[in-house]
Amino acid sequence: MPMRRSVLIVSIACALLAQSVSFAQVKQTKEQILFYSSDWKGERFPDGRPKVADNLLERALDVSIEDVWEYLRGQGYVNQFEAGWQALHADKPFAGRALTAQFMPRRPDMANAVAAEGKTEGRVSGTNSWVINELQMGDTMVADGYGKVIEGTLIGSNLGSGIAHHTHSGFIFDAGIRDAEENREIEHLNGFYRGYDPSAWAQMQLTGINVPVRIGRAVVVPGDLVLAKHDGVIFIPATLAAAAIGKAEFTNLQDAFNFELNTKGTNGAEFEGGWNAQKYAAFAKWIDAHPEKLKMTKAEFTEMLAQAQAPRGRRN
Repeated sequence: MPMRRSVLIVSIACALLAQSVSFAQVKQTKEQILFYSSDWKGERFPDGRPKVADNLLERALDVSIEDVWEYLRGQGYVNQFEAGWQALHADKPFAGRALTAQFMPRRPDMANAVAAEGKTEGRVSGTNSWVINELQMGDTMVADGYGKVIEGTLIGSNLGSGIAHHTHSGFIFDAGIRDAEENREIEHLNGFYRGYDPSAWAQMQLTGINVPVRIGRAVVVPGDLVLAKHDGVIFIPATLAAAAIGKAEFTNLQDAFNFELNTKGTNGAEFEGGWNAQKYAAFAKWIDAHPEKLKMTKAEFTEMLAQAQAPRGRRN
């Protein structure tokens, strides 16, 4: 084989190898995120994550997990909820867009590879800090720490303050935290975690940023709308966020109307049902008398009211 041809082949092989290495990164590429969220047609962050609208993050705080869960289950999403948490502020719900991280038990060869990649990319400090540096305002850091608490404390108060500064939201850790007392005093920070321990994290390594992760029995994709409330956390796919929140708001309105009828004793024995044409008409008039109760537009409410009255086979 001529020398010039041999050099060309080696050069091409090296270029292909370099290209393959460039894609073998801890942080998932934009193309990979697009792969897992291809149904999303709205705005995205530069990293590729779906950017659910700010007003949906605000509206989510006023709906119940049950109502969102019921809608998602009807769409085939049955693995989106997880309970059994400790929280910095259990009675203060919060919502955000998921930026995910995956941690595993430390293995030296893997840890060395990750460290080398971080050096090449100019990253500093521990790999748990790498994730925090990626956060944007309105994000929620969602970390799969495989339930480790002792020496599984992904943050202390210094990193907690970093999350607060970047997000004004918080974190969901299937792992532990330390400095819980100090973290509770940090403004704009809430978080759900498996347990508290005074130990520092050890024998853990970062294996992925912005990758799909498992949090207990829930599956989380980067960009999901995270809703954390007193009794648990639900992860809402970005493509279903507007519909799920809207449907939950509609159910809230139905419940409020129904509660009023029950209180007045005018609901007969139909304490939770009896939704016939006459009751829907009364419901519509009640909304007209209380427009301040609407978080959605009146047009959206009218459309949902029509869907609710449609024959079951025609409902969305």
